[in-house]
This record gives sequence, C-alpha cells and structure tokens, in this order.
Amino acid sequence: MTAGIGLTALNTLQLHASAERLVTLTSSDQLRAEIAALDEGAVPHVLGGGSNVILCDHLPGTTMLMAIKGREVLSDDDTKVVIRVGAGESWHDFVVWCHHQGFHGLANLALIPGSVGGAPIQNIGAYGVEVADCIEAVHAVHRQTGERACLSLEDCEFRYRDSVFKHEAGAEWIITEVDFVLDREAPVEANYPTLRARLSKAELTHDAVLAAVISIRRERLPDPVITPNVGSFFKNPVISQQDIDILRQNFPEVPVYPASNDAVKISAAWLIDQLGWRGEERDGVKVSDDHALVLEGCGARSAAAWLALAADIAASVKEAYDVSLELEPRVIGAAG
Repeated sequence: MTAGIGLTALNTLQLHASAERLVTLTSSDQLRAEIAALDEGAVPHVLGGGSNVILCDHLPGTTMLMAIKGREVLSDDDTKVVIRVGAGESWHDFVVWCHHQGFHGLANLALIPGSVGGAPIQNIGAYGVEVADCIEAVHAVHRQTGERACLSLEDCEFRYRDSVFKHEAGAEWIITEVDFVLDREAPVEANYPTLRARLSKAELTHDAVLAAVISIRRERLPDPVITPNVGSFFKNPVISQQDIDILRQNFPEVPVYPASNDAVKISAAWLIDQLGWRGEERDGVKVSDDHALVLEGCGARSAAAWLALAADIAASVKEAYDVSLELEPRVIGAAG
C-alpha cells in the first residue's frame, strides 16, 4: 500500500493522475477484506491494465489495482474447454496461451491491450468476434458490501462494446475471475473484410488468423508504450434502419455494417474523417494521421485536454450528421 502515489505508469494515456491510496489486489479474499476496512459509504476506484480509461487528475479515497492471476482448466471433454482466469492476467498473453494450447475462439482478439477483467466490461471485440461469444460466467465482488456473485452470460447483458458493468445495475461489481468456453474444433473466423483481404491468398488456419490480426493491429494502431493512446476513442454508433435511411439521403456513401435488432452500425472513423479532423492537434492531443478514431497524446498530461477535444469532435459529428458519438474508454474520477 502506498499513499499519494502517481498513476502515470498505470494508464496508457500516460496521464499524470494520482491516487490518495493505492492497494494491489492479488486475491478475492484480500479484495473483500479491503472493502470491509473502508469507511462507511466509501466506494473504491478499480484499475486493471489502464488501457481503456481516462484518469482524472486525482482519485480520492482508495484505488485498487487488479492483479489477481491464475489460469485453471475447470473442464475438458477433448472438444470444449472451460477455463477460469484471474482478472489481473494480461489479455493478450492469455489469448496467445490459449492458441498454443489448441483452445480456439479468441485469436481475432489478439493484441488488444489491457487485462482479462476489463474484457467483459467493454465486451471487447475485433475482426468479427466479441469476447461475449466465449464467456460462460463472470465472478465478481460488490465494491460496497463485499458480497460475492457469479454472473451468467445473460446476467452480463452484453451488447456492442457494452455490458451491465458499465451501467448502474452492474457498476458496483468488481470482476475477479472470468470463465471462458473455448473449442478445439472451432471454425476459423476470417469473414471480417480487413482480415479476409489480408488472408485472401493464405490457407485459412487459426495460426494464419492470429498472425494476421497481430500484423494488422500493429500497422493500424500506435504502440501505447511509445505514443499515449487507448485505441479507438469512440464507439461506432448503432442506429435504427429508419435513421440510416434518412442519413443516406444526404450521405449515400456512409459505411454501414449489420447490428442486432434491426439496427445498423456506422463507421465513426468515416464520420470524423469527412469533417477534416484527421491530424488536428489541440493542447497536446492529436487525432491520428493514420486513423481518425484514434487520439494520440503529444504532450497532454491531464484528462481535461483529451475530453475537450473529444467533446468538440462529437459536437461536430452531431451537428453535421445528427449522430451521437459515445466514448469508448471509461472516465475514472471527477473530471474538472
């Protein structure tokens, strides 16, 4: 435990945030003990890999750094495998480990930064796969009462880049372990256009998909160790078929992708790009020259600069297209 510690090394935006008190968690029992010791009504902040968060300047009270490790095979019938994984495990390391074990289903999600515990919160997805496709259950502890819970797939209410954990009903739960169902005989998933194009002349194997996903991500997204970023800063908007029909009357070229429940997903990058934001820099934050969905740090060390540029981008998209953009990273602490 350290008092008043800096959190710059614990977030990929490299923001100069600080915590009043920082505790590293290595077990769910320790987590419950820490919660029991908090002042009445106190609610801790929780950090995982720091790859999908915007930290405000100072986090009062207790901040907990999730470092619960472990990979346990719960069942194996020679086809389906159920694995329980600690929330503090590196997501990419877990994906690669599963691949080498012959446990398939996650290769399309390789090289996504962050921890296993953060994956269900965001329902991370890439190249035609969402993590919800492979989750059986999520184990969690209530951040005020210390109560344990095991949330089923249905309980998690997974949606596009969303889950119950990002809303009031689930925001009080701290994820400690995740149970995954993987498949030795899972088919190769290579239908996503970018991935299909990369593999057009290759044999479609799980090895090829993993290598292609890693290669594409390294080409398209800056390394957060070198350039502060959280990957995509905005979600792709999901709108009704009626709304896209109206939008296409004025913008027939807007890219559209299928979504659930008679809705469609449109490219946030395209919307932002058409308004000339690519390469724009303000107060130490820049819209990437390579990808309009990515904001890069070039000197900003406070959340305010990132949130201000994001707000201006979102306002311009709303004015031009009457489409609302939503941040993909979570804001932790009180902005401003």
